[in-house]
Amino acid sequence: MQLMVRLKLWAKTIKRDVLTLWFAYRRPDTPLPAKVMGLLVVTYALSPIDLIPDFVPVLGYLDDLIIVPIGVYITVRLMPEVILTDCRREAEAWFAARRGKPKSYVGAAVIVTLWIVLAWLAWELFAEPIRAAL
Repeated sequence: MQLMVRLKLWAKTIKRDVLTLWFAYRRPDTPLPAKVMGLLVVTYALSPIDLIPDFVPVLGYLDDLIIVPIGVYITVRLMPEVILTDCRREAEAWFAARRGKPKSYVGAAVIVTLWIVLAWLAWELFAEPIRAAL
C-alpha cells in the first residue's frame, strides 16, 4: 500500500512540475537553456496526442513513465531556484482553482507532423521493394 501512495504522490509532482515548466517558459527571466528544454517537455507532455499511442502494449505508457519525468527532471535542474519556487506556487494555485490541464495544440501538430513524415519515409523506403516483389 505504501508503494501506491508514493506512486500517486510522484505522479502528482510530475503533473505539477509540467505546469510549473509551462509557467517558467512564459517568464522573461528564465534562462534560455531551461526555456528551450521546458518548451520541448511541456509541448510533448500537454499534447493531446502521444508519440506512442497508449493502446500499444508496454510502449504506449513508456512516454508517460520515462520520457516526460526525465525531461521534467533535467529541466528542473536547469531552472534557478527562485523561478522554480514562484512557478511551483503558480502551478499549485492553478490546480487549487480546479482548472483543467492546459493543452498544447502545437505539440499535437508536431506529433501529427512527425507521424506523417515517418509514414512518408517508410513508404519511400519500402514501396519499391514491395512492388519489385510483386
